[in-house]
Amino acid sequence: MVDTREIVIRPLRLTDKAEWRRMWTAYLEFYETTVSGNVYTTTFARLTGDDPQDFSGLVAQRGEDLVGLAHYLFHRHAWKVENVCYLQDLYTDPEVRGTGVGRQLIEAVYAAADRAGAPSVYWLTQEFNARARHLYDRVGTLSPFIRYNRP
Repeated sequence: MVDTREIVIRPLRLTDKAEWRRMWTAYLEFYETTVSGNVYTTTFARLTGDDPQDFSGLVAQRGEDLVGLAHYLFHRHAWKVENVCYLQDLYTDPEVRGTGVGRQLIEAVYAAADRAGAPSVYWLTQEFNARARHLYDRVGTLSPFIRYNRP
């Protein structure tokens, strides 16, 4: 069992690129998708850049090892004056799942949203993602919305 007091949640750094790529690749594999090398390069640059309209990245660190990541961004919303926060990607290594690391990452995104004055944080997951949904049911509220994609 991982002692969550050993976990530090911090911003993604340029020096984290290899470990970030390892984790994001595992995340994408779970969702049965891949992206090009150009997408990896562009996404990492956005996550580590300073444009407030780009993504932000957090990592969970245990000792010298990275064991989780979260990608989020702020955007305008037609029903609110303030921006809202979209938590796009959340991943933890299999050996730390169920230990509170995912919750710590979500709570760190909540804290970033609070600091930015964003009144809401939302995310999506696939219906079959039962393990993550067990956490999400404790830290969020299930929405009745159904998502459609352009064919």
